[in-house]
Amino acid sequence: MAIVGLDHVQLSAPAGSEEAARRFFRDVLGLAEVEKPAALRRRGGVWFALETGQQLHIGVEESHAPARKAHPALVVNDLDALAARLDGAGALVEWDDSLPDVRRFYTADPWGNRIELIAAG
Repeated sequence: MAIVGLDHVQLSAPAGSEEAARRFFRDVLGLAEVEKPAALRRRGGVWFALETGQQLHIGVEESHAPARKAHPALVVNDLDALAARLDGAGALVEWDDSLPDVRRFYTADPWGNRIELIAAG
């Protein structure tokens, strides 16, 4: 037996947050929205796809508490352009140079979940 890949990561969000998720993950980060299966739509939330095939799911949780340490790390082709886009949208851009040869920064989604962005290559 071997684990051969990662299908998706899910982040928690409060009820009624779907439009804010679309504005942040689709409009600012540039992820494509994926239609949720009909059987799961009543639960709320919204799904997004990465160019590599994996997905990022935003799931509604009644007692949402943001993940401030645990986080997904997304690889980005143009890290500087994304940092500028996030900054222009009023989102956090916190650069971290603690790993040699790794360009990265942290941001947070509209509900305070931590997200790491790493330069490709």
